[in-house]
Amino acid sequence: MTKLGLPDGVGACLFDLDGVLTETAVVHAAAWKETFDDFLRRREGPAFRPFDATADYEQYVDGRPRADGVRVFLASRGIELPEGGGDDPPGSATVHGLGKRKNALFLEKIRTHAVEPYAGSVRYVDAVREAGLGTAVVSSSANCQQILIAAGMNDRFDVRIDGRVAAERGLPGKPHPDTFLEAARDLGAEPRAAAVFEDALAGMDAGRAGGFGAVVGVDRVGQADALRRHGADIVVSDLSELLEVPT
Repeated sequence: MTKLGLPDGVGACLFDLDGVLTETAVVHAAAWKETFDDFLRRREGPAFRPFDATADYEQYVDGRPRADGVRVFLASRGIELPEGGGDDPPGSATVHGLGKRKNALFLEKIRTHAVEPYAGSVRYVDAVREAGLGTAVVSSSANCQQILIAAGMNDRFDVRIDGRVAAERGLPGKPHPDTFLEAARDLGAEPRAAAVFEDALAGMDAGRAGGFGAVVGVDRVGQADALRRHGADIVVSDLSELLEVPT
């Protein structure tokens, strides 16, 4: 192991954003809950069962592209909606409409609350850069760059593969490994020479499927066993723990 807590030969680090670098996963979860609860309350009436901002978020939504999150969660409730299109009003009963409502709520929440990076993640990313390793942020969020700027971390990454870039390049999102593989390619690194850092189960699946040299699970919510089952080689509660691994 290196002083960064990674196997020898790793020359590139690929970081998820929400929940790994910034404390925004809880904001996403709150926006999803408000979106889905409003929709389900109108659809289900007295049988309404609310969206669980922990269990449902982690299993069906976290780490996935926005539209996929809508489809996968609603499928868990036996609901299928028309896709709709980009001109659907936010909140309309389509995949795009619910996705737009969630995004509007998320942007409203981050406008009224400061975006904070995890201090341990800042320390770790700085140590990675000081060691000469390439860095990339890999996120399904279309708001990735805006969040990085607000968190003061935008200048710490050589490559950014986010929801906008993935759409432009035709890359499927997590749990497919394509966005991580694209980030490694942009950094000039083979997958076996790259490490993935994720907090989402879908991200773990992507790391495992991509054949990366290390998959690091970041456990912020007490799901260490699930992260391991989904492919984590290492699980930490904060990235700063990796700086304390004996060489």
